[in-house]
Amino acid sequence: MNRTGIVFVVSGPSGAGKSTICNTVLKTEPNLRFSVSCTTRAARRGEIDGEDYHFTTPSGFQDHVDKGDFLEYAEVHGHMYGTLAAPISDDVDRGLDILLDIDVQGVSHIQKAIDLRASHLTNAICYTLILPPSREELERRLRSRGTEAEATIKRRLEAVEFELGQWRCYDYLVTNNHVDLAIEDLRRIILAERMKIARMPGATPWN
Repeated sequence: MNRTGIVFVVSGPSGAGKSTICNTVLKTEPNLRFSVSCTTRAARRGEIDGEDYHFTTPSGFQDHVDKGDFLEYAEVHGHMYGTLAAPISDDVDRGLDILLDIDVQGVSHIQKAIDLRASHLTNAICYTLILPPSREELERRLRSRGTEAEATIKRRLEAVEFELGQWRCYDYLVTNNHVDLAIEDLRRIILAERMKIARMPGATPWN
């Protein structure tokens, strides 16, 4: 196969619904793999190590940092998150499409990393930002989870202005007014990007 894989980076403020959207698309969209990030936070109810995240200790995470294993990493709401570079690069070279569900901070770090040491991924990455309908709805969603302390919720809400202000770093914006429509929007983005690759000289369409 001559086709190069595509990395679909999806991010958004906590509570915007990106994880729900990504999980549904992964189940229904063929030939799309999930990139499992590393994190130092504890697993939430129902999360599985190695499937949702690679849950690790702060010292284990720092070991990856020291070895230069991460394409990007950042501290988000008091916990560390990182994307391992080698699996992403290998899958793209094999023609596989990858979905990354990462924080807004991670996008700017990925873009810097690509400029510095991963330029071969420049044309293989598509960025989509998931937006909430309003700040009020975002707060309602965060509180309805029932999994986080008030201080954590306030910290997430304080980060929203910065996160939404990064919209120019993205190729696509999807407002999650209704989750079913947002899921369909992301699926259309994936199809559009695959069609671009298919039109490149020497490429093989991804069926």
